[in-house]
Formats: sequence, C-alpha cells, structure tokens
Amino acid sequence: MKSKLHYRNMQNFTMKVNGKDILCDGEGYLLDLDAWSEDYVHASAQREELELTSEHWEVIYFIRDFHEKHGVQAPVRDMIKHFREVWSKEKGSSRYLHLMFPKGGPQKQGNRFAGVRKPKGEH
Repeated sequence: MKSKLHYRNMQNFTMKVNGKDILCDGEGYLLDLDAWSEDYVHASAQREELELTSEHWEVIYFIRDFHEKHGVQAPVRDMIKHFREVWSKEKGSSRYLHLMFPKGGPQKQGNRFAGVRKPKGEH
C-alpha cells in the first residue's frame, strides 16, 4: 500500500506535531500515513475542537486495526457490531458513533484521527 498521497492542485496544510511538520490535505487527512501518531490525534482533535475520551481512542484503534488487517476502511456496520458487543446496544449504534464524531461521523472524522484514507468516493 502506498503511504503517501498527492493530488495535483490539492489544497493542503501543515500541522505542527512535536516540532515536526505533518502534511495534511485540506480536510485534515494525512498525506503520509506513516506520519500518524497519538500526538497527531491530539493535535487534530484540538484543531477540530473535540475532547477525546477513552471511547474515542477505542474507536480510533478499532479503525486502525481493521485497516491494518483488511487494507480498507472499517464499514460502520462492523463498528456497530463490535461496539454493541463491547459497550452496549445503546452505545454500539450509528447514532452514538456519530455523536462521538460530530464532524463526519466515524467514517470521516474517525478515519482522519485514525490516520487512514478518506472513505471511498470522497477522493
């Protein structure tokens, strides 16, 4: 899998993380997936005005693990199934996951924080 992505004429910005410049596209997705770190997540959450909880981290690591094992983004239905078993029926729901990640739900905002590509069809 290619870890660096560049599109011609793409708007991007640089985020400072621990004194290092991290290049992101205009929506905040990493252009170099190898640049991901927990500090990047903290910087992104601060930029997007989201206070991270242990549940956010569980979702972020679920997305990363799924992506590493399968090479694709985790479908929301797989997230729901997993978190319904881990948390409860109420919390393991699309509604709850979208409340946790209010700027695009777990497939957009969650993917940004997890350091995986935009959902299919968003490129």
